[in-house]
Amino acid sequence: MNNIPDLFMNYLLLLTVVLGLVLCALSAGCTSPTQDGITPVVITPTPTPSSLPASAASVVSTPVPVETLPEEQYVSLELSKERPDSSIHLLYNGGKGEIAVQSIMMRVTRSDGQVTEEYMDNGSRKPQRGDELVMEGTRGNDRAEVFVTSAGRTYKVIDRPLVLPSM
Repeated sequence: MNNIPDLFMNYLLLLTVVLGLVLCALSAGCTSPTQDGITPVVITPTPTPSSLPASAASVVSTPVPVETLPEEQYVSLELSKERPDSSIHLLYNGGKGEIAVQSIMMRVTRSDGQVTEEYMDNGSRKPQRGDELVMEGTRGNDRAEVFVTSAGRTYKVIDRPLVLPSM
């Protein structure tokens, strides 16, 4: 006789837990309509006129802000544009974080619209102190962007226009 109230209490507890789980499932959205009931919103981009040459307009990407490397990953880079051939030089001087540097890439957007990218390590080894990357520039205003991959993350560390130095 004493077992009947205990058995009733166990069933009541089990029923309460099951109802609680069903209510949680319903409130979590598990009963939302199927894909047939959802209609996607279609956004059509409107073309914007571009003042860039056709070759440059096709390679313009989303701008990425310049970031400072964390202090423990800092490395020194020198960027310059040289006379008389307008070549663009990137010199790697190493630094506190040189052990974490995996690659260095420079992207040059020339004044004639041509965009080129080159890696300092060239895929064969990590950059080392004194390595220099030389790319062809123009006599006009070129733009250089430098990306450093350090400890598995890529940072844009330089983004600036380059002009020939005056005599």
